[in-house]
Amino acid sequence: MNSEALSIRARRHHRTMLTAALALPLLAVTACGTGTHSAAPGGSSGPSGASAGATSGGTSATPAPSASATATTPGTAVPTPSASGGTGGAAQQIRTAVYFLHGEQVSPAPRTVTAPATATAAVRALLNGPSRSERNHSRTTAIPSGTKLRSLTVRNHVATVDLSGRYDDGGGSLSMRARLAQVVFTTTRFATIHSVRFELDGKPVKHFGGEGIVLSGPVGRADFEDLAPAVLVESPLIGDTVRTPVRVWGSANTFEAVFRLKVTDTTGRTAADVRVTATSGTGTRGTFDVTFPYKPVRTGPGLLTAYYLSPRDGRAVTVDTVPLYLNR
Repeated sequence: MNSEALSIRARRHHRTMLTAALALPLLAVTACGTGTHSAAPGGSSGPSGASAGATSGGTSATPAPSASATATTPGTAVPTPSASGGTGGAAQQIRTAVYFLHGEQVSPAPRTVTAPATATAAVRALLNGPSRSERNHSRTTAIPSGTKLRSLTVRNHVATVDLSGRYDDGGGSLSMRARLAQVVFTTTRFATIHSVRFELDGKPVKHFGGEGIVLSGPVGRADFEDLAPAVLVESPLIGDTVRTPVRVWGSANTFEAVFRLKVTDTTGRTAADVRVTATSGTGTRGTFDVTFPYKPVRTGPGLLTAYYLSPRDGRAVTVDTVPLYLNR
């Protein structure tokens, strides 16, 4: 082989080695970018992680105000262990709330549902009724036992809820309105569900029950303002374990938007009593989000009480209570 041929082979070998050297970093970068990544547990600080799982697309749970919660926050997605004991690829569980009755007004209770069909699962949990512990704390339901959810779909922020005919059996006007409110508040806990259209056994409902309640279109929470307490505590929920400082958020419709939140411990002593001002009041429901410390004499069962002072005589008027477990 002459010297010219050797020179050509040498140049070709040099180009081949250079190309391989340049390709190695590119392959390394490509390999790093093709892995499967899962969201970190607890990535959502509020209910915004929940999905309604409707056929028309995902629906987020009602976002909590921006402060971090000290109680377990409804709507927070957490990974569920798989059958093999790991968390990879497992369905997410979403903590939300269903709405029972405390007296004659709606009251939220915690439930955990599995994504993606979370709104559907929440309504089914509602239809199962309150737990024994919740019944012991005077939580009831106006929904007839045996009511079944046939389907739930969401389109343009409206949930169409199709229930079995048992749903409108018996009861007077208050019971009928209460059972409608329970479904409305439970579904609108999810942020992209603003209102509800009802169906019974697949047929649209225009007049509900023997009382003839008119449902000419979708209904929302504002249509049942009389069935919401003057202060509706959305978090913490009945039975939650909390630590100081405790975060409390919800909505209120009180005189001049002012009310008070009191925490009492297992001895019955007051651990905290704070003045709260909602974003609006005196006929218009506003929101509130407060975080405050409490100092219990003893940890254990406690009570969060929402009340206001009567503008007439200054008397304390209790509007709702939420049983909790207090830690320091």
